[in-house]
Amino acid sequence: MTDEAAVGSIGDRVERAIERHADTVGEIRRGEREKPRALRRNVVWLVITSISLYLVFPALVETFSSWRQITRFSPAWMLVMFLLQVGVCACMWDLQRVALGGVHWRPVISAQLASNALSNIAPGGGPLGAALQYRIFVAAGLPRSTVASALTAVNLLVFAVVLGLPVLAIPGLLRGSVNRDLLEAGAAALVAFGVIVGVGALLMTTDRPLARVGRVAQDVRNRIRRHAPPLTDLPETLLAERDQISSVLGARWKRALAATALRWQLDFWTLLAALAAIGSYPRPSLVLLAFCGAKALGNIPVTPGGLGIVEAGLTAMLVLAGVDPGDAVLATFAYRLFSYWLPLPFGLLGMALAPRPTATPPPTGSGR
Repeated sequence: MTDEAAVGSIGDRVERAIERHADTVGEIRRGEREKPRALRRNVVWLVITSISLYLVFPALVETFSSWRQITRFSPAWMLVMFLLQVGVCACMWDLQRVALGGVHWRPVISAQLASNALSNIAPGGGPLGAALQYRIFVAAGLPRSTVASALTAVNLLVFAVVLGLPVLAIPGLLRGSVNRDLLEAGAAALVAFGVIVGVGALLMTTDRPLARVGRVAQDVRNRIRRHAPPLTDLPETLLAERDQISSVLGARWKRALAATALRWQLDFWTLLAALAAIGSYPRPSLVLLAFCGAKALGNIPVTPGGLGIVEAGLTAMLVLAGVDPGDAVLATFAYRLFSYWLPLPFGLLGMALAPRPTATPPPTGSGR
């Protein structure tokens, strides 16, 4: 190597070192600027959570006071509710694995268990849970862009299906009959599963029905909020989000749609099982509306996992569905016991199973 080449090589190394140093200094400065902002944000969330928990504390006390009546649940019914919630988790594992292109089960299971627990205990925990999932998948060696696209597609699909569930209650409301037989309710649930998958397949493969849904929803919103700026692009937004889901899932969208529909079916069945276990058989269509309302309340990020808000809202809506107030409190306690409290300890198992990030090897020739 000539002297000029050697000097040029050294100069290039010095230049790259200066650039890396500048980037590091910039990141440190950005981090320093973000610290006060992050601290203020955390304080605000803590204050909001504290006030919200104070307001819903009576509902929590009323719900937890029903634990003394847990003897009304036979071990068989409790096992049924536990297995139904295991099925809920299994559907989410399969859905995320499909979205990620068939990765190993371990990072999928650990990420879902850990992120679900964190989302249920941290104020405004939804974004924190999603960030934890992202970190676990990246630590498992998955490309960052793939993980971000997959998590976005999964969230959109899960949210879209739960938005469509209340529509399934309309035929039962119009019929006006009260289903006293759990087997009849089970048959209705199977029909509902087929309807969800069929309608979902139609919306995934054709543009006109989804655009029509968007236009109707847009018109309703604009009529309700006459003084707000009108929406004009909701159909296009729905089509763009549908296309994003399709681009991530590819040919596997049918399996993903079935897993999503079954996930909500099993969760709804947990609530029906809690009611049936204490001898309460309200109209399933009304219970479905109460279930969807509880899920909507759970997405309000003022308490961790909707704690207290869901208990109060679900109890009140079950009473409106014709459930005895005492039975409504007890059924809510049993449902939340298996869907909210029981998964929390498994978050520790998820963290223990989570793959650890590997150290990035130094660039070849960096020491020369």
